[in-house]
Amino acid sequence: MIADIPLLIILSKLAEGLLATAMLSIVAFLLGGSAGLLVLFARVGRHQGLRRVSAAYIQLFQNTPLLMQMFLVFFGASMAGFSISPWTAASIGLMLYTSAYLAEVWRGCVEAVPRGQWEASSSLAMSYFQQMRHVVLPQALRLSIAPTVGFSVQIVKGTAVASIIGFEDLTKLGSMLSNATFQPFLIYGLVAAGYFLLCWPLSFCASHLEKKLHATR
Repeated sequence: MIADIPLLIILSKLAEGLLATAMLSIVAFLLGGSAGLLVLFARVGRHQGLRRVSAAYIQLFQNTPLLMQMFLVFFGASMAGFSISPWTAASIGLMLYTSAYLAEVWRGCVEAVPRGQWEASSSLAMSYFQQMRHVVLPQALRLSIAPTVGFSVQIVKGTAVASIIGFEDLTKLGSMLSNATFQPFLIYGLVAAGYFLLCWPLSFCASHLEKKLHATR
């Protein structure tokens, strides 16, 4: 027998999940981007030890499933004697995942800047950080817009993994409503529409900014 739950209530619950998904995505992108910038400087810096550590960090998070990373953060903290909420665990897990991928994306953009730019700025007696700040990063920024915003779409979709550890995002609430209403096609169709509403504007924005800043040139 199909549970008689009004459509308005279903939409209201899914809207709550959509908001939670959006908030988690924003937190993961901001924190992950900040951490990724530090990893980037270590990855392209002149200190051999930091380059190796940052490379190992990137490889670790790129070559293990996000689901396993979530489990390790959530259950690892509990085994260490710390009680953390699913929200905190999901934020930390996605932050680490995001920082590794963004650092590698940005490294590619930094290395795409012509070597002559480094040599020209070096001839002006600029320090390494002055070269990065005034010459290299502004050019790399234009190259990084499309892949960065494109990866933000992956972050939004990656938040669905957080439902496994109990975080009530769009996927988790969709699953609960599907079990309560026995209408999986309707519920998951609405869930898919919710993710589309979050992801499509990001893709459109990336395309618009790429054209505006001539990032492809």
